[in-house]
Amino acid sequence: MSGLCGWCGFGAGEAGNRRLIGAMSRTLTTFDHSPAQTLVCAEGAIGAAGLGDTASAYRGGHVTSALVGHPRWAAGAPFEGAVKAAQFAQAYEWRGPQVLGLIQGDFALALLREDRQELLLAVDRSSIRPLLYQSVGGALVFGSTAQAIAAHPAAQGEMEPQSLYDYVYFHMVPGPQTAFRGQVRLSPGQFVLFRRGQLQVQHYWQMRFVEHATGGVRQFKPPFRAALKQSVEALAGGEVTGAFLSGGTDSSTVCGLLGEAAGHPARTYSIGFDAPGYDETGYARIAASHFGTRHREYYVTPSDVVAAIPRIAQIYDQPFGNASAVPTYFCAKFAKEDGATRLLGGDGGDELFGGNARYATQYVFSLYGILPERLRQGLIEPVVHAMPGGGRLPLLRKLRRYIEQASVPMPERYETYNLLQRFGPENVFTREFLATVDTSRPLKLMNASYGAPGANSLINRMLALDFKFTLADNDLPKVTRMCELAGIDVGFPLLEPAVLDFALSLPPRLKLKGTRLRYFFKAALRDFLPREIIKKQKHGFGLPFGLWLNTHKPLQELAFDSLSALKGRRIVRASFIDELTDTHLGAHAGYYGTMVWVLMMLEQWARAHDQTVASLRTPQCGVGG
Repeated sequence: MSGLCGWCGFGAGEAGNRRLIGAMSRTLTTFDHSPAQTLVCAEGAIGAAGLGDTASAYRGGHVTSALVGHPRWAAGAPFEGAVKAAQFAQAYEWRGPQVLGLIQGDFALALLREDRQELLLAVDRSSIRPLLYQSVGGALVFGSTAQAIAAHPAAQGEMEPQSLYDYVYFHMVPGPQTAFRGQVRLSPGQFVLFRRGQLQVQHYWQMRFVEHATGGVRQFKPPFRAALKQSVEALAGGEVTGAFLSGGTDSSTVCGLLGEAAGHPARTYSIGFDAPGYDETGYARIAASHFGTRHREYYVTPSDVVAAIPRIAQIYDQPFGNASAVPTYFCAKFAKEDGATRLLGGDGGDELFGGNARYATQYVFSLYGILPERLRQGLIEPVVHAMPGGGRLPLLRKLRRYIEQASVPMPERYETYNLLQRFGPENVFTREFLATVDTSRPLKLMNASYGAPGANSLINRMLALDFKFTLADNDLPKVTRMCELAGIDVGFPLLEPAVLDFALSLPPRLKLKGTRLRYFFKAALRDFLPREIIKKQKHGFGLPFGLWLNTHKPLQELAFDSLSALKGRRIVRASFIDELTDTHLGAHAGYYGTMVWVLMMLEQWARAHDQTVASLRTPQCGVGG
């Protein structure tokens, strides 16, 4: 994959350092076989790997630097165009870490000053390009994957039980923690400065909302359209570029603008399912026809899923339970086989402009909190709960549920439908595993991210939360890793600084208007997108896993064999797994199939990484054994 690795503060001689950085770099090229560059010095080394021109490395004097991604210099920077490692080294001498604010696009970078025993690590504003680090004694080891860090002899660590608990809760391991104790993942807009054994972690950029702007759709539409155009053009050049097309507003917008930027019909790719309620190719065809794209479709089968699951588990360096990784992979693979070398994704639109259905739901719940407390607690609640037969009357029962949920504060209210919360941690996990974790930690993490500077409105606080948990921790790793597995580059126009900065300054009343999702986005593109796309409900590349689980024998065997093996790891209660497969799945395959997928991928991940896990001295909960 496009990634970095290396260390500072540990020396094994020039020959030893060269062998070591070579071993670390090879972990980055396992799947897409991208070329790697390695540079060594007495106190450290840096390796960089990437497809095409996505990696750059430089060594001059006492400075060694490398970067990956699609970074560009912003206006006011000392250079123009693409950021190269040599240019960055010069600019860093001029401005220090402040120069990071002059870089646009997606990137991860490392700069080593041997004479100062100084190492700088940084990632872009959305952490599209991941970077992890581990402080060991007087050394700092880093890599784009846990495997790269594990290849260094100074790296010490073991499985982190808390991360496994959080994985089952969130269906991914939320940053900055990782699956391994002692390893830390850089957050969006963050940099690390390691100097003579001392570690500093700071942000060069943070989400900062501006909520006081005045004006309506007419005033904000021109700069918005200009920002979209600029961002797509920035990522469309120099490659055979195509785009994911789900038929939603974000992917359709990117596809339409890609055709304009390229000056010829855009290449667009969609995934379909032969399953009722899951196939969205009809909307993708509408968008493709409207914009005159060169459109291709691939229908994923249950057999495809069975074949892909072990490979998907292997490429992630920590458990990852988003089932839509499967269609994402096949869409990227299909595009690669069609000749595309880069894909553009519409990720980020929901988390910047208010597109997730839960935003409307939480708005409705928030209305109850607007009522005076004396009215709520002194009249409404006593009357509603005192009415006889309330449990039998549908309307009254619904009102009671509304009051119950509306009374839960945010962001805890977000988790009302969380599967782990519904089952109860004590019913899912073994007693010895629960003794090693803090079951309240997921909510603590959410509270820490709920809101951002300037976010006083409910919608912006929810957007800040989802920017981290839904986007940076979930959707972006899903797409980037699946594109890596397919051997194709990827870019995200809606996360370019021009669009991101615009979204942060858009008044909250234009993002969510009552219960109308992404009000401004749709209004500003009403003359650009097909009417059917504007009106459609959000869906995306959802996988009919639960449905197929009951009808496709090989898929069922893979899932049930995985869950059976998971029993022996003493993390999840065997009785819960039996109840899940024997009772719950038959009652509601779509709903409970999600938990089957999450637990199956935990076992598949543990199998795929047995060597790495074992080398990191797995604790007694038994993940590696």
